[in-house]
Amino acid sequence: MERLEPIEAARLFIDKYFTNCNAAVLAGSVVRGQATATSDLDIVVFDEQIESSFRESVCEFGWPIEVFVHNLSSYKDFFLMDYHIAKPSMQRMVTEGIVLRNDGVLNDIKQEAEKMLAAGPKEWSEETIRTKRYFISDVLDDFIGSTNEQEAIFIASSLSMLLHEFVLRVNNQWIGTSKWMVRSLRQYDLTFADKFIEAFQVFYRTGEKTKVILLAEQVLEPYGGKLFAGFSLGKK
Repeated sequence: MERLEPIEAARLFIDKYFTNCNAAVLAGSVVRGQATATSDLDIVVFDEQIESSFRESVCEFGWPIEVFVHNLSSYKDFFLMDYHIAKPSMQRMVTEGIVLRNDGVLNDIKQEAEKMLAAGPKEWSEETIRTKRYFISDVLDDFIGSTNEQEAIFIASSLSMLLHEFVLRVNNQWIGTSKWMVRSLRQYDLTFADKFIEAFQVFYRTGEKTKVILLAEQVLEPYGGKLFAGFSLGKK
């Protein structure tokens, strides 16, 4: 089927499948101007007649479409879940989305999302920071000591995820997964993000570990540096 323009396709989708919904927004990469050849349409629907939230993937109007359907209270559980894991997917979709339909309910929902995004995630406790330091230190030592090139690739991947989380959370910033790791780092600090990316690019291209090691040590240094001796978890 011929691929329609994204907004037209999204509106036709709502007209066809969610005729009586209270509100709907088109979100995702097509809205941010970051769409690729494999991008889909992310559509969030609010319908007071729906008993419980659900997610569904379909192909319509030339597009793969992911639809996230909520009633007028179920979305709050997802807002809260995203808040606790510090990955505000739903909040971002609601705030950045192009409005496809709105009988008035969307205004309050968007205000809730905007307020949560502006406040940032829950602050880490000193104990959480200490625990995260330990696990970063453990993976960093594995990375430093690894002589197996294949294993080092995956150790580096784990280290990048841990460091990204640490830097952002200690600075009261939202985190991400996959492509949102880079986007979240860039939203926080462009200069640091470039340094972070360069360090891992150099390793993946050449096998040289120095930049990654220095990056990890510099991230940990303001919080006491690497941690091993004296760490305890669960001891009574």
